[in-house]
Amino acid sequence: MPISDYIPSWLSWDIANVVFVVAIITFTILIAKAVNRLLKVQFEIASQKMDVDETVYGLVRRMAVAVVYLVGMMIVVSRVPFLKDLSLALFAGAGFAGIIIGLAAQSTLSNIFSGISLAAFRPFRVGDLVTIHDEYGTISDITLRHTVVTTWDNRKLIIPNHLINDEAVINWSIEDPTIVWPVNIGISYDSDIDLARSIMIDEAKNHVNVMTLNDVRTYHPDIVGGKEMRVVVSELGDFAVNMRLTFWVNDRSLAYFTGCELRESIKKRFDAEGIEIPFPYRTIVYKTDIPGK
Repeated sequence: MPISDYIPSWLSWDIANVVFVVAIITFTILIAKAVNRLLKVQFEIASQKMDVDETVYGLVRRMAVAVVYLVGMMIVVSRVPFLKDLSLALFAGAGFAGIIIGLAAQSTLSNIFSGISLAAFRPFRVGDLVTIHDEYGTISDITLRHTVVTTWDNRKLIIPNHLINDEAVINWSIEDPTIVWPVNIGISYDSDIDLARSIMIDEAKNHVNVMTLNDVRTYHPDIVGGKEMRVVVSELGDFAVNMRLTFWVNDRSLAYFTGCELRESIKKRFDAEGIEIPFPYRTIVYKTDIPGK
């Protein structure tokens, strides 16, 4: 008599299902990893032949892996009787459960929908230079939950997607990477404005990062001579004539340090040619004479 005749039918059935479920879970994990690896390789190959947007690719890759896990989960649920009955009961109460889950996971769902929106409408892409929450940096990664920004000093900002959707974002990489950058310097009322202006323009022309008129016209053909760099009197202050130098640079990442270097070189030229950069003066008036004075 075969040994299988001595094993109860429910026990043999359960053992078969356990083996099946374990196999499905194992295959699901392996297939998900294989799909993820395959799509990553395909992206690297495609990016060598054409301009492939890494932002959309990342979203597609994560959604494909999620679909694989979802299919595996559905197979497991359909195979195990008590899970199948439980799923039917959950579907029967889906309306009430949906409300409870929606309230509990409101922030998570908001981030997911915002992540899909960012990938679909693409206000920025992976690799773009942006300013978010007054922080300047590069978009390192965009997931369904959050966006990673690497700042200029190499900090990693992990910002929930729903916050980005409600925030004004400056994208320095869309179409035209050039930018007009200001440098503000105050001179004394006794100093020669025209001499100060000529020194500031001369220092700007000599800086390697400042764009010439021909460079600017490559991006902005309507710019006329004299508008590629200008010095204007921006304010007549309490103790200084405030002057503003504006110039073009071809990359936002160069603008800040270019401005710092120009500020230093202008200060040295001012010192050499007698242009005073003033500091606040204070006149103290006493109501009564100081004894002994």
